[in-house]
Amino acid sequence: MSAKAISEQTGKEFLYKHICTSAAVQNRFRYANVTAETDFERLAQEHPWLLTQRLVVKPDQLIKRRGKLGLVGVNLDLSGVREWLKSRLMRETTVGKAKGVLKNFLIEPFVPHKQEEEFYVCIYATREGDYVLFHHEGGVDVGDVDAKAKKLLIGVDEKISEDSVKKELLTHIPNDKKVVLANFIVGLFNLYEDLFFTYLEINPLVVTKDGVYVLDMAAKIDATADYICKSKWGDVEFPPPFGREAYPEEAYIADLDAKSGASLKLTLLNPRGRIWTMVAGGGASVVYSDTICDLGGVNELANYGEYSGAPSEQQTYDYAKTILSLMTREKHPDGKVLIIGGSIANFTNVAATFKGIVRAIRDYQVPLKEHEVTIFVRRGGPNYQEGLRVMGEVGKTTGIPIHVFGTETHMTAIVGMALGHRPIPNQPPAAAHTANFLLNSSGSTSTPVSSRTASFSENRAKVEDSPAKKAKTGAPIVEERIHTFVTWYSDSFCNSFPLPAAKSTSLFSKHTKSIVWGMQTRAVQGMLDFDYVCSREQPSVAAMVYPFTGDHKQKYYWGHKEILIPVYKNMSDAMKKHPDVDVLISFASLRSAFDSTMETLQYPQIHTIAIIAEGIPEAHTRKIIKAADEKRVTIIGPATVGGIKPGCFKIGNTGGMLDNILASKLYRPGSVAYVSRSGGMSNELNNIISRTTDGVFEGVAIGGDRYPGSVFTDHVLRYQDTPGVKMIVVLGEIGGTEEYKICQAIKQGRITKPVVCWCIGTCATMFSSEVQFGHAGACANQASETAVAKNIALKEAGAFVPKSFDELGELINSVYDDLVAKGVIQPAVEMPPPTVPMDYSWARELGLIRKPASFMTSICDERGQELIYAGMPITEVFKSEIGLGGTLGLLWFQRRLPRYACQFIEMCLMVTADHGPAVSGAHNTIVCARAGKDLISSLTSGLLTIGDRFGGALDAAAKQFSKAFDSGMLPMEFVNKMKKDGKLIMGIGHRVKSINNPDMRVQILKDYVKQHFPSTQVLDYALDVEKITTSKKPNLILNVDGFIGVAFVDLLRNCGGFTRDEADEFVEIGALNGIFVMGRSMGFIGHYLDQKRLKQGLYRHPWDDISYVLPEHMSM
Repeated sequence: MSAKAISEQTGKEFLYKHICTSAAVQNRFRYANVTAETDFERLAQEHPWLLTQRLVVKPDQLIKRRGKLGLVGVNLDLSGVREWLKSRLMRETTVGKAKGVLKNFLIEPFVPHKQEEEFYVCIYATREGDYVLFHHEGGVDVGDVDAKAKKLLIGVDEKISEDSVKKELLTHIPNDKKVVLANFIVGLFNLYEDLFFTYLEINPLVVTKDGVYVLDMAAKIDATADYICKSKWGDVEFPPPFGREAYPEEAYIADLDAKSGASLKLTLLNPRGRIWTMVAGGGASVVYSDTICDLGGVNELANYGEYSGAPSEQQTYDYAKTILSLMTREKHPDGKVLIIGGSIANFTNVAATFKGIVRAIRDYQVPLKEHEVTIFVRRGGPNYQEGLRVMGEVGKTTGIPIHVFGTETHMTAIVGMALGHRPIPNQPPAAAHTANFLLNSSGSTSTPVSSRTASFSENRAKVEDSPAKKAKTGAPIVEERIHTFVTWYSDSFCNSFPLPAAKSTSLFSKHTKSIVWGMQTRAVQGMLDFDYVCSREQPSVAAMVYPFTGDHKQKYYWGHKEILIPVYKNMSDAMKKHPDVDVLISFASLRSAFDSTMETLQYPQIHTIAIIAEGIPEAHTRKIIKAADEKRVTIIGPATVGGIKPGCFKIGNTGGMLDNILASKLYRPGSVAYVSRSGGMSNELNNIISRTTDGVFEGVAIGGDRYPGSVFTDHVLRYQDTPGVKMIVVLGEIGGTEEYKICQAIKQGRITKPVVCWCIGTCATMFSSEVQFGHAGACANQASETAVAKNIALKEAGAFVPKSFDELGELINSVYDDLVAKGVIQPAVEMPPPTVPMDYSWARELGLIRKPASFMTSICDERGQELIYAGMPITEVFKSEIGLGGTLGLLWFQRRLPRYACQFIEMCLMVTADHGPAVSGAHNTIVCARAGKDLISSLTSGLLTIGDRFGGALDAAAKQFSKAFDSGMLPMEFVNKMKKDGKLIMGIGHRVKSINNPDMRVQILKDYVKQHFPSTQVLDYALDVEKITTSKKPNLILNVDGFIGVAFVDLLRNCGGFTRDEADEFVEIGALNGIFVMGRSMGFIGHYLDQKRLKQGLYRHPWDDISYVLPEHMSM
C-alpha cells in the first residue's frame, strides 16, 4: 500500500526536524516513549525535563479519540504518570470493535492553556489537490470537523500562501494570532509536501503568547516515496492498527516484499483460525476474503495476504513456508483448510510459482497431516495446467487431501467447497491444454483473412438502447440506517459533482500503433501474437524506447516470419520517426515512470498512455493526471496490467498468453465492455464474460492505486457512447467514491445501457481492525467508501448488483439473455481463429518437445534463488566454514572433503603462490605488464609458460610415481628404468635447492601430511626414490611439484571420498596441475600489480646479456 499510518512520536519527530516556520514551535523533541521494559530511572536521566515539568501521558498506538476514551493522563508528575500507567500498561482494552493491549505510551510536557487557545488543523490528499481544514475551536469536543471547518484546496502543483490562509481559513481568529497561525500553517503544508505526507492532523494546536504547541497529532505518509525521502525519514516503523498484533512473520514477508520486484503481503487476523488463504493477486485476494466472510467464515479467517507480480520459485517457497508454519502451530478440533486461489494470471508462470508451494507442502507434510489440513486449489494463467498437475501429484504422494481446479471452475467455488456449502466434484472437467490452442492444424503459413471485423451485435439494424433497470438481485439485508445514509450520500454526491466529459469515445482500433517504453520483449511478442491472431494487417508495436542501450533493432515473430522492430535510446527520435503512433505503453520502473511519462506528454501525437509500474508516489501520479487532463490525454494506470480491445489492440501482458486469448475469445469483439481496478481480476472477467455472453468488446484495468490516471466513469461513459457496446460490467472496490459517479450518471439518464456492478471488499466492515488490502487504494477512510455502502447505492440507482461475487457470472448471463431476447444483441456465428506457431522456449516449458542440451554441467547450478556448488547451497558453504580448500573440493572433485584435506589444498596454494621474479612465468608477466598490457593479458602470458619444465610437473609426477608403486617396482628399479628409457623423473630436481639446502616449502608440507594423512604409501615411495637420486647428485631432490603430486594421490586414494578408479581419473585428466596454476596465478597478479605500482616502463633486454651468434658464412 502507499498511505501508511505512523506513530504520533514519529510524526512529531518529522515535524520538529523539518518544519520551516518563523512561528516559535515549543517543546521540540520533548517526548519520551514508555513500554513494559522501560526503566524509569534511566528514562529520567535521558530526559531530565521529566523531573521538572508537569506531564501528559497517552497511548501511541493509532487510537482515535483517546481523550474521550479516558486514555489521556493530564497534569501529572513522573510518579503520577507511573501510577496512572499501572492500571493501563499491558492491559487489554476495547476501542470500537477492536480489542488490543496497551503497550506503547508517550509522555510529553503538560501545556497550561485556555480553551480559546485551542485550534484544529488538518491536511489531507485528494485527486484534485490537498485540502487544508482549519477550525477555530479545537480539542476533544471539536465534533464534525468536515461540516464545521473552513477548507482551502491547494491544487496539484500550486503553492500555498499566507494571504490565502488568512483569507480562507482564519476569518474567526483574533488579529494577534493570525500572523503566527498563517505562518505555521504554511510551514506545515510545505512540510506535508516535502515529506510526502498523505494525511496530517493536529488537534489541538495550541497558540499562546509563548508560541505554538503541537499537542496531539495523527499522520500518514506515502510509503512508496521511501526512495525519495529516505534521508529525511530514516528507518520508519509502521505500527499495526490497534487491535492487531505485529507478528514477526509479517515483518519477514514485508522484508521479502521490499527485496523483490514481486508483491508479497501477509496480515494475520486470527492465528488460531481454521481457514487460511494463499491467494495470487491483489484483487483476487479481496474477492476470496469477501466470499469466506459471506459464507460465515469471518471468525475463522486466519489471515489476509497475496502474492503477485511473477515471484520466483524461491520467493513463493518462502511465502508458502511461512503460512504453513503458522497454520500448523495449533490444532483445531474441526481440522483446517488452506485455500490456494487466484484469478487467471496475465504473465505469471503458474507452474513456476506452484513449484515453490509444492516444495513447502513437502517440507511440512507431516504437520499438515497431523493438523488435518485439506487444501483447495484454483488457478489459471500461463502454464497453469502443469502447475495444477504438480499440485495434484504432491497430494497423491504425501497423502494430503488436495482438490485441484482450473479455469473451468468459477474462481470462488472452492471457498464453498472448503466451507462445506457445496459438494466437491469427484472429477472436475478437464480443461483444454495450452498446446491445443496453439498448434497449427491447417499447415498454412499465410496470414489468414479476418474472421471477424465487427461486434456480434453490429450485424443487425441499430436498436435503441434499453434503459437501465432495477437489479433483479440485490445486496444482503443490512440495517436500515446504512440504507438511509447511502441514499443521502448518493443524492448529495449527485448534486455536488458534475460528470466529466469523455476525452475520447474510442482509445484503440485495428490500426492503432504504439511505442513501448522498456525492454519488455515477452510483452511485445505477446502483443504481436495477439495482432496476428486478430488478423491485423500490421503489428501494433511500431518501436521501443530503451535509454540504456544505443539505437538498434530487436527481432520478433510475426506469425511464422521474423521481423525487426526499432529500439531508440531517446523518446524524441522514436516520436519523429513514427508520427502515426498515438499510444505509449510504459514499462518504466517506479523511479523513472514519472519523468518518462511527463516527457511523453510533451508530444501531441500521443492520446493514450498506459503506466504499468506499481509503487509510484501519489504526489507524482497526481501531477501526471493534471498534465494529462490539460492535454486531453487518457492515462491507464499506474499499477495496472493495461487493457484490451478484442480484435484490435492489447496493452502489454493484458489477457495473458495466447491460450487464454483464444479460450476467452479475445481475438474478436463481443458485446460486453468492462472496467475494473485489478489486472488479474480483469482477466477473470474475460473468462466469466466469455462463458456467459458473446464475449468482450473492450476491457480496461484502471489500476489499484488511490488515484488512477483514469476513473471508472471515464470508461463507462465511453462505453455508453460506443454503439458496439450493449451492456457494461464494472468491478468496483472498497476505497474512494468513484462508483457514486456511476450512480449519478444512471440517475441522470447519462447511462442508459444495462450496468452490472459489484464492489469487492465487503469483508472489511466485518473485521474488528483495519486491514489494508493488496491495492493501495483499497482502504475506506469513511463509511461512504465501504464496498457495502457502494453496492447498496448502485442497486438503488438502478444498476444490476449481485448478492456476492459468486453470483456475478449468473447475473451477467441473465442480463445478456434478456438483451438477446429483446433483439438488442444478435449472436453471430463463431468463426475459428487463425493459428499462431508456438515459441520453442514455451513448447519446451510445456513439455511438448525435447532437445539434447548443448552443454552439461554437474558442479554448479545458479538457476534457483541460491547458488549451489555440487549440491551444496552457498549459504551452507559459508555456514560450514569449509574455506577455499573445501570450495575447491566441491567444484573440482564434487565432494565435501575432510577438514585436513581442505587445509592441505590451501597450504598447497600458499606454497605455490610465488617463487620470485626470475622464473619464466613471473618474468613473462612482468615483461607484459611493462609493455602496457592489461591484467588478463599479462596473467595469460605467464600462465602459458607452465608445462613439464616449469610448474606443470604435478600431474606427470603423480602418474610416474603411482604407476611405478602400483606395478610393484622397487625404487632402484624405477630409477634405473627411467635412466635406461632416457626419461626424466618428473618432480625430481631443483636448480637452487638441494639435500644440503632443503626447500622449506616441501618440509612444511611433509610435516603436515605425515601428521594428518591416514596413509602416505606413494609419498613414502617417492621419498625412497629421492634417497637414490640425491646420492648421485645433491640437487635431485623431491621438489615441491613432485611432493604435491604424490601427496595428492595419497589424499585421493585414502580420504574415503573416492574409489580407486575415481582417484586415478582425476590424475589422468590433469586436475593436479590446476593446483599450481591456481596458486601461481596469485603471484603473477602480484607481479603485475607491483610493476604498475612502481610505474616501470617498457622492458628491453640488455645487449650484453645476449650472445649474438651469426651463421659462419655470414660472419665471413
